[in-house]
Amino acid sequence: MTENPEKKIIVDEDWKTQVEREREAASKTVESAAGQKTAQAPPNPPLPPADLTYLATMLNLEAMACLGLLPGKTEKNLPIAKHLIDLLEVLQQKTEGNRTPEESDDLENLLYQARMAYVQAAG
Repeated sequence: MTENPEKKIIVDEDWKTQVEREREAASKTVESAAGQKTAQAPPNPPLPPADLTYLATMLNLEAMACLGLLPGKTEKNLPIAKHLIDLLEVLQQKTEGNRTPEESDDLENLLYQARMAYVQAAG
């Protein structure tokens, strides 16, 4: 009969030290890269003024997105679009007498555009 030599497992204790060194080196590399990105990040761009025209423009833009009129956005959601247009109208009614002539013109134009786009998308 042939004797099966007993399998011997040789454990190299030094591998644990090597793995730990590699982890530390990788960690330092990641931290260094993160520090460089933070140092090179451009400052935040200035925010637009918080005014009535900007608020109305945001609502109009959301309505246009729900009508599928923005690039990359083809899915329509007519009920949400109608709701956003209604919110524009509420904004117009509630600010009556407190708007500048420019704000009134902007709001009127945005409402007209949104309503016409809705009619076209729904029809």
